[in-house]
Amino acid sequence: LTAILIYGRFILQRWFDEAWLRYQENRMLIARLDVMAHQDALTGTANRRSMESFLGDALRQTEPFALIMLDVDYFKNYNDHYGHQAGDACLAKVACVVKRSIRTPADLVARYGGEEFVVVLPSSSLNEAALVAQRIQTNLRETALPHAASAVSETVTVSMGITLSTAGDTVTGIIARADEALYRAKQQGRNRWVK
Repeated sequence: LTAILIYGRFILQRWFDEAWLRYQENRMLIARLDVMAHQDALTGTANRRSMESFLGDALRQTEPFALIMLDVDYFKNYNDHYGHQAGDACLAKVACVVKRSIRTPADLVARYGGEEFVVVLPSSSLNEAALVAQRIQTNLRETALPHAASAVSETVTVSMGITLSTAGDTVTGIIARADEALYRAKQQGRNRWVK
């Protein structure tokens, strides 16, 4: 009888240990899946879906926020000149510069698509957003990523459009306004930001 109880206890302990191990493995898998669902694999920034969710939450708040949409200048030329692997490395470096340039961890940097990024600055004014845009340009200039195929600089530059949220905004509406400002920055010669 004692042997049966000892053996039973051993089996239960082993079952518990295996169940605990499976639980821990599942938690790690869920965490990895969560990262994959919300983070851009190339740049380590938030992905578009995560950014749109963040914007939706921000729009439900009463406090205004600023949004910067930025695009790497002449990125197609960069890819054609240096190759797609170098282009991917360039995007990752630009993302690092942008992440280094934000104000606080509450700010969101996301890859919108291709060579476009979005920066969401909660509780921010247009002037504060302009300071972040200036910091992005300064930090990118100091990083000095070569871009022999650019028509505006020998190094990688970005154009940026800045807008502020308004009452009744939608995710698509605020993105469209930032995109219009970005388009104006490109029309005015690139390597600049426009409000």
